[in-house]
Parts: sequence; C-alpha cells; structure tokens
Amino acid sequence: MIVLKIIFHVIADVKKLFFKIIYGKSLSIGKKVSWRKSFSLMIENKATVTIGDNCFFNNYCSINAKNNIEIGNNTIFGEGVKVYDHNHRFNNKNDPIYKQGFSEGSVIIGKNCWIGSNVVILKNSKIGNNVVIGAGTIISEDVPDNRIITSDRNNIINKIIYKK
Repeated sequence: MIVLKIIFHVIADVKKLFFKIIYGKSLSIGKKVSWRKSFSLMIENKATVTIGDNCFFNNYCSINAKNNIEIGNNTIFGEGVKVYDHNHRFNNKNDPIYKQGFSEGSVIIGKNCWIGSNVVILKNSKIGNNVVIGAGTIISEDVPDNRIITSDRNNIINKIIYKK
C-alpha cells in the first residue's frame, strides 16, 4: 500500500507541473495537494482556479471553470466529484442547446470540508468551512459553516418554460 501511495503522489506532482505549464497564472495549487487517477481540470480563457494546501481528490474528480473556482485548505473529495462554475443555457426554444452558450458564476468551497463521492457542485454555490456533503448530493446554493448536507434522493420534475 505504501508503494501505491508513493506512485500516486509522484503522478500527482507530474500532473501538477503539467497543469501549471498549460494554465499558468490561471491556476494556483497549494502545498501537499494530491489526487488519484483520472483527475480532470479544465480552465477556460479568463477563468481562475485556486486550490488550497493539503487538498485531496479521489478517483475521477473533475473541476471545470469558465469563471472562478476556489477550494480552501484541508478539503477532501470522494470519488467522482464534479465542480462546475457554469451551466448551459437552454431556454430559447428556437436554438439548439449547444448554440445557446453558457451562464457563468463562481464556486467557493471553504476550508476543512469533506465532499462525498459523486457530489455535483454547480455555479454560484458557496460552501462554508467545516462542511460535510453526503454522497450523491447536488449543491446549487449556499451552505453555511459547520453543517452536514445530504440529499433525500427524491427527484423533482418540472416543465421547461421557454422564452417567447
């Protein structure tokens, strides 16, 4: 197990260097940040991503920024966590969704948080310090400090209201 940890840390260090070369000043990564396999990071033109010290991303996590994403120190991510600071526009009935562009916001995740497996964090979410988010939860709003948030797993289906 020790050998695997060393291998993951070496791979993470190489990938950090690769990301810094690609994204330059758009990316700030703190000390002792690591991730496992298939970590994905996409930063568009003028976007910024800041990752604090001692953060850990488990397998298959992704961060996708068109504007701004900030992650505080000592925050850990379970497998399959997705973070987006943007969303597709879709309410123009006359245009295909892929042509409608994106709405953008920001995502701020506080210090000392545990983000469970398969959590999705959407634009304009602000997660406080010392927050635990249960597996499979979708976050699209503010979460105050020192909270546990879980999903009740009930789907709500609404009709799309198109612009005229």
